[in-house]
Amino acid sequence: MLNATVYIRNSAHRLRATASGGFSLVELLVVIAVIGVLSSLLLPTLSRAHSKGQSAACLNHLRQLAIATQLYANDWQGSLPYNLGAADTKNAVRYGSFRNWANNVMSWELDEDNTNTTWLAKGGLGPYLGGNSSIFRCPADRAVSDVQRDTGWTRRVRSYSMNAMIGNAGEFSYDGYNVNNPRYTQFFREADVPVPARIFVFIEEHPDSINDGYFLNRLWQREWFDLPASWHTDSANLTFADGHAESHRWIAESTRPAARPDAARLPFAVTEDAAADFDWLMARTTVVR
Repeated sequence: MLNATVYIRNSAHRLRATASGGFSLVELLVVIAVIGVLSSLLLPTLSRAHSKGQSAACLNHLRQLAIATQLYANDWQGSLPYNLGAADTKNAVRYGSFRNWANNVMSWELDEDNTNTTWLAKGGLGPYLGGNSSIFRCPADRAVSDVQRDTGWTRRVRSYSMNAMIGNAGEFSYDGYNVNNPRYTQFFREADVPVPARIFVFIEEHPDSINDGYFLNRLWQREWFDLPASWHTDSANLTFADGHAESHRWIAESTRPAARPDAARLPFAVTEDAAADFDWLMARTTVVR
């Protein structure tokens, strides 16, 4: 009994000594190692959760653009919004008409179009979005050039473009068809779209491809002229003429170059491994007229 009492007293003394002396170096290293292991397990999960949250917010933005397009058509006897190329968009802004669905032409330079939210909110679909210009940008899109970053920019104002075969394309569609795809239908009105669930209206565009809001590929050529984005785990979000939005994952590495200046190097031929990506999107662009 005496030996047990002495053992308990000695153990208590050692515990008090350890407590008063703090962690040993070995114990500290073990704790750091455990924290490192837990971090390596948790960070990918947190990253995926963050990415999913951004994708969900992006899909919501695209749905709002789809609703705004439908409201616009209701106000204009079924006509879809103007969807102009770069020259027509710049001319419209120059004369203050702001008639395009999105009134800017972006670049990697320090042009005002990259940051001017007023122009986006002022005309086209802006009034149907309550003037909320943040809807034009995906939360995951923070691509800027070195010169823009050095000036303090952290983002540009638009991530989305409209299918070139949707709406009045100005100089490209004066004769009732699109000169870039003359054998295919230009959808000037909602009623022109034969299967609304199969024709996309808005798409996330690659930051090195996006300039005007006019997403163009020539269906009779096997090359990318404009390129979709791949912000969300190699996927892009799109919205369709019936109002629904979805995400599509790109297969080929060439379809998803890095999100930085001069990464896309457009136009370029569609490689064999990218044929499925190109054909999927072209099948949802328009129909033979």
